[in-house]
Amino acid sequence: MTKVRHLPPLPRIPVFDVIIYFSFFYRDWHQNIKSLTFTGIPGIFRVLELMKIHIPNSVWLGNIDPFLRSFDTSNSNKLEISAHEQWISVHPVVLSMVAVLGLDCKPEDVAFPNLEAKSKHYLERMGLFRLLGVESGIKITEHEPSGRFIPLTQIKEVGTLEAFIEDVIPLLHLKPQQAQPIRYILSELTRNVFEHSQSKTGAILCAQYYEKSHTIRLGIVDRGIGIKQTISNAYPAQNDTDAIKLALSPGITGTTRRIGGTAQNVGAGLFFIKSIAKTNRDFFMIYSGNGIYKLLKTGLKQKVRLYADPLRDKHSESNNLPYWQGTAIGVDMNLDSPEEFNDLLSIVYDVFQKTIKARRKEYYQKKARFI
Repeated sequence: MTKVRHLPPLPRIPVFDVIIYFSFFYRDWHQNIKSLTFTGIPGIFRVLELMKIHIPNSVWLGNIDPFLRSFDTSNSNKLEISAHEQWISVHPVVLSMVAVLGLDCKPEDVAFPNLEAKSKHYLERMGLFRLLGVESGIKITEHEPSGRFIPLTQIKEVGTLEAFIEDVIPLLHLKPQQAQPIRYILSELTRNVFEHSQSKTGAILCAQYYEKSHTIRLGIVDRGIGIKQTISNAYPAQNDTDAIKLALSPGITGTTRRIGGTAQNVGAGLFFIKSIAKTNRDFFMIYSGNGIYKLLKTGLKQKVRLYADPLRDKHSESNNLPYWQGTAIGVDMNLDSPEEFNDLLSIVYDVFQKTIKARRKEYYQKKARFI
């Protein structure tokens, strides 16, 4: 009869120790971008993302791409914000993006480690700490006449938009004719958030006047469903960049396939704003999902031509940026433009109308061939 050989029992390792071992292994492997959090169940830990964002000393629309590639927003339970040691001068869309990411977190989960006094002063003045409900530990004296900026502001409902614009436009200290395009852009882009984005945090916006270039720079950001999901309700889009280009085309809207849109939404807003930026020889940027479209400056020696197709404009684009849930828009507006705003709108509207007319003619010609 064959003897059955019994192996000695393996040492018993408590499940708790195994979980802790693998948890710390995972934490060390991800170095500085993960943190362990107790779930409330004895012996069970889970890994939470710790997103880090560094605000450089200078970011504007022309060089914003490295900043956009520098972080991953896919899981932002906790946010750590650092900044350049000495000084910061960044486009308002950058501050708006940082702010809206902070609003995704609880105030106690937003940290500003080792922030230098000069950087902290700038962020305090622009309203970042106030908006996120975080104490900065410093107090500054506001001198309104020298401000020339709109601090970070959250607009949660369209009913407060007009009152907000009336209150903040004077902060920029513009002449009436200079304020008109700014008023239009703020109104149009913020309404887009409420009409299309389904953003739970509404719109986050910011603006600043730059004396050296005599330019107003604006940023409006949301954490909604993004342009691709919106535009795909009516038009097929292969990726985020394609969706952005469709949204920039006159007469195309996610609410209907009808050429020229509807009475409530004609698909003109983004086309108008891009055209205003181009006429002023300025930058304009839309970032949504993994895609970005950036209108580049038209040279002073080049004649400005408005095109219905955004691909014909001098631009850069990419569809492999870190995923941004929602939409971020940056606009520059030079205040030295020789065009009166009403005249400028008439020029843009004329291009818009001619494009819609041409599309309708092409549509009915194609339809007639199949009758």
